[in-house]
Amino acid sequence: MNAKKKRLSTKALIRAEKERERRIGTVIFTALILILVLCSAYFGYSLLSQPQNQTLSQESSQPKAAIVDQLSLTYPNQTFIQTVTNALKQAGYTVDYYPGEKVTVEFYRNLPTYEYQIIILRVHSTTGGYPIVGLFTSEIYSRQKYIYEQLTDQLCRLCYSYTDREVYFGILPSFVELSMKGEFQNTIIVMMGCEGLNNTKMAEAFIRKGAKVYISWNQWVTASHTDTATTRLLQRLLIEKQTIKQAVENTMKDVGPDPTYKSQLTYYPTNAGQYTIKNLEGT
Repeated sequence: MNAKKKRLSTKALIRAEKERERRIGTVIFTALILILVLCSAYFGYSLLSQPQNQTLSQESSQPKAAIVDQLSLTYPNQTFIQTVTNALKQAGYTVDYYPGEKVTVEFYRNLPTYEYQIIILRVHSTTGGYPIVGLFTSEIYSRQKYIYEQLTDQLCRLCYSYTDREVYFGILPSFVELSMKGEFQNTIIVMMGCEGLNNTKMAEAFIRKGAKVYISWNQWVTASHTDTATTRLLQRLLIEKQTIKQAVENTMKDVGPDPTYKSQLTYYPTNAGQYTIKNLEGT
């Protein structure tokens, strides 16, 4: 009877030893798998992140430009957008395009924070018979929105014609100064809309907000004419590397005043005429 108990005890020991070895083997195998997974993940991350970091570094070193195309809702011109985008990229800029539906009050509010060196405002604008110009948004007007900005005359109501029932929020110079976040960094503002320099109020607001020069029309202008003129202006500035003064004057020689409204392209302040694009990037 004692011998039988001894044999059972030996079998139990053998089973226990085998079980222990199996567990050890399982732990070692699991550890090896885990190490392989971690190594693969590390090397995979390194391979993926290296070119991405290089791309981000390259992009951060490139100047940036924005095309704000509020007119795309009423006067789309894809040829203009493509031509200007190509010219900017050829000059070394990364280009962001904002279609009309993106051009809201909040978009204008945050515009300085995007750190653009060139901003092309292809937007409707008007003085509406008043001494200041308003820039159209694509945001439908509401008395219940932006109450403080409305009460402090930073926003206004704008419509495309006196018979048009659709009324939109308009951006006034005081909004540029008081409600836009951050500062422009010696930015060139090309404001393509009507009456942008009928007076200097809007231009002064952008300059006080950090822009270096503001280029626009002194009267009404047709969409087709401002598209043609802006294309030539950017070619003079970006490709031919002319000064602001030279580029504006030569553009007017190229395309002439607006054939319907006789408006002239001009810029503010006058002492910015001496700058080239490269001068502005370095200031």
